[in-house]
This record gives sequence, structure tokens and C-alpha cells, in this order.
Amino acid sequence: MTLTLWQQRFDAWLHQNYKQADAAHDVTHFRRVWQTARHLLDGQIADERVILAACYFHDIVSLPKNHPQRQQASRMAARKAHEILTTDFPDFPAACYDGVIHAIEAHSFSAGIPPQTLEAKIVQDADRLEALGAIGLARVFAVSGALGVALFDGNDPFAEGRELNDKAFALDHFRTKLLSLPQTMQTEKGRELAQHNADYLVHFMAKLAAELKGDFYAIDSTVLQRFCHPYQPE
Repeated sequence: MTLTLWQQRFDAWLHQNYKQADAAHDVTHFRRVWQTARHLLDGQIADERVILAACYFHDIVSLPKNHPQRQQASRMAARKAHEILTTDFPDFPAACYDGVIHAIEAHSFSAGIPPQTLEAKIVQDADRLEALGAIGLARVFAVSGALGVALFDGNDPFAEGRELNDKAFALDHFRTKLLSLPQTMQTEKGRELAQHNADYLVHFMAKLAAELKGDFYAIDSTVLQRFCHPYQPE
């Protein structure tokens, strides 16, 4: 069976059976991760069936960021994905199961599981790229809004005199996690794309900083100098 047919079947199953956890983890997220994975795969030899299945089911169990079992979510998703493949897609190659399970387990930032295969590295990079750039900007505020997290600290938006706290302020999440993602990427192309899209977030921060100072036409050059290439978490 072709990859296109497998994708159509996975897509149809999700539309019928998947209840999304939040706006950042809907079916379109799975499609985008697969699209990005194919871009990262270009020129490399890997099992595309493993990557496709892992991209489509990596967040089949997705727990909120404030859930006490958050670190176990990828393992739970891997078990659920294996159950789905064996039950609802019995013609999916059994030889791919282990690869899919590992790629799903290793995709999560919070789980801290190192990817051991090229397929897992590509899936992890593709998923993390969703947290950067314009899509990442939209997702971080969508998720933060759903959790009741403020956009930023109105008194100290860039944490000049306080500890970073992304559980209270969405903007803090840029520095606690997002801007450091390029250093975690597993593939050369993934690192290149991640740094490019992380710099986009920094430019947003610089524009925000200028607006908060009352300058609606400029960007804050000190923010650019402080947080562009490469960013080290504080």
C-alpha cells in the first residue's frame, strides 16, 4: 500500500475517533508534522511508514502541560498507537511496530527519551519545529490561553527583576524552552530550520518590547542582540 493511501486511512480514522486535547494538537497538527518530516527526510534513507504512523499518532494521548503525568504522555501515546495499529489497521506491517513505538516515545520534550533511530530523530525534529516560527507563536498563546496563563507580566514582561515562570506568563515560555529548541534538534536540516524560526520569535519579542515602550514603528535592538543565535536558557 502506498504512503498516500496509509495517510488517507490514518486521517479518516482520526476524524472519526480522535477528540483533540487542545487547539495545538488537532488533526492538522499531525498533518503538518508529517509534511515537515517529509521535508527533513529528503535525501535520507529511512522507513517512511514508521515516520508516517508516528507523526499521525504521536499525540494520540496528549496531556495538558500542567497535568501531573505529563512526562508519561508519550509512553501512553505509544501504547495507544500500538493498540490502534494492531486493532484497526491489522494490515499495517508488524515489522514497523517497534520503530513507531520508539519514535512516539522519544518525540516528547518532557519525557527526555533520546531518539535512537533516524526515524525517531526526524519525528522529534518535525514535532519540535511546530513550536517555533509563526505556527509556534500561535500555538503557545492558544495553549496558554486554554490554561488561563497571562500573556506576560505587565510590570516586568522580560523578567529583568524576577524569576522566569512560564506557568504564569506565556512570554516566559519563549526563554524557558522555545528559544533553546534549536540546540536539541537531531538533524542538520532541523537545526537550520529551528534556528531560523527561533529568530522569528525573537523578532516578535523585539517588536513587543518596542510597543510596550510606546514605539509602534520600531523593534527593540537590545532584545535582538540578547536573544538571537544561539540562545542559552537562563
